[in-house]
Amino acid sequence: MVASSAASAESWERDIELDTAALRVLAHPLRLSVLTLLRERGPSTATRIADELSINPGAASYHLRRLASGGLIVDEPNRGTGRERWWKSAHRQSIHDPAAAPAEQHEAGRAYTHAVALAAADRLRRAAREVALLPQEWLNVTTYSDFLLYLTPGDVDRMKTEIFEVISRYRHGESEAPAGSSPVALQVQAFPVPGTAVPPAGDA
Repeated sequence: MVASSAASAESWERDIELDTAALRVLAHPLRLSVLTLLRERGPSTATRIADELSINPGAASYHLRRLASGGLIVDEPNRGTGRERWWKSAHRQSIHDPAAAPAEQHEAGRAYTHAVALAAADRLRRAAREVALLPQEWLNVTTYSDFLLYLTPGDVDRMKTEIFEVISRYRHGESEAPAGSSPVALQVQAFPVPGTAVPPAGDA
């Protein structure tokens, strides 16, 4: 399963199972980053998003329009002016399960998975820039772990299920969060070591 952009609020439809059209809309790492920002920080405008992601406001507006056309974000009512449009995420999280997807979704699903990986790498780079600034109590518990395992596809699938079960026990909305909590990004990645699973050219 490929899941992206978990949100903290509970005021909207919780999760969306991506169809082919939505997969195509999200097959862009920057667009995923825009959606993630709305889900983590709440409603925002193109100007604010551009500042946060260090991109051109015109680019932010374009990606917001594409996300809206796919039903992934909606207008925030009662906010904004004639010159400023506020947007919010329509869902808590995007979900795509390649194993359960119909054949016609395979190509779009690969493009989406590629974008998710690139967006995750960019998010990790941004987090790395803040390591030196973290309060000691957060530095003590922050982890960037990397393990080399020898597994079959079935092993990976079972391990994912177990990990997601643990995550679900700690997952709650902002209104239910304990005092002193902060938004924490937990990335789950499992993939063949690059260069070990892709057939050589001509052997595929």
